[in-house]
Amino acid sequence: MGCNMMKQIDRIEKSWYNQLADEFEKDYFVKLNSFLVEERAKYEVFPPISKIFSAFDFTPFDKVKVVIIGQDPYHGVGQAHGLCFSVPYGVKTPPSLVNVYKELNADIGFEIPSHGNLVTWAKQGVFLINATLSVRANTPGSHQKKGWEIFTDRIISILSEKQNNLVFLLWGNFAKSKEALIDPSKHLVLKTSHPSPLGAYKGFLGCKHFSKTNEYLKTKNKEAINWELIDDLKLKLFSNTAVSKGRG
Repeated sequence: MGCNMMKQIDRIEKSWYNQLADEFEKDYFVKLNSFLVEERAKYEVFPPISKIFSAFDFTPFDKVKVVIIGQDPYHGVGQAHGLCFSVPYGVKTPPSLVNVYKELNADIGFEIPSHGNLVTWAKQGVFLINATLSVRANTPGSHQKKGWEIFTDRIISILSEKQNNLVFLLWGNFAKSKEALIDPSKHLVLKTSHPSPLGAYKGFLGCKHFSKTNEYLKTKNKEAINWELIDDLKLKLFSNTAVSKGRG
């Protein structure tokens, strides 16, 4: 029963729980949970059950400024940790994120970091949500059309309805398909191709979405996102070293 997703719901960040409580009771979500219990009994499933709602935990509902929509979690060992496009420290930066970094560098002079961990963005209000929040190991798309999309579509709709002046970054055709859920009179919607190696040169590289996002936030009297990540790992390493020395 340790793999039962319902146990994680009790731990979901409070402001999100208040918005989504009704969804957890619905038939589709109960069926989704049953499916995941069966999947985890038979296969390795990513991300770990404790990380499945990480996007919500790092970015409370009332702190969301920017929404980036991914499709599936990474399906390789150790990659997925509940934030779209992001990987934990020590995991090689995936190709799509490499292209995100290239565009950031060209757009705002971003210093490309040695890691792919985007928690720093999430803590500033960048909601990094995949449409499907789980996947079977090495099997992309394996948890699509099991109920996750109903849940995450509802999340996008709630954000559109109840918040104002958010920036939605829709990269690739799948993310663009969510545009109908967003009220363009209340929010900024920026669209381009996916940053994957196949799509990056069809519009993503050169889109300037990061500077455009901050320009919009400033016009709405919101604090801009500090996209830089380079010091994040340095601080983490320094902190670990200090703790280690302290114990010595």
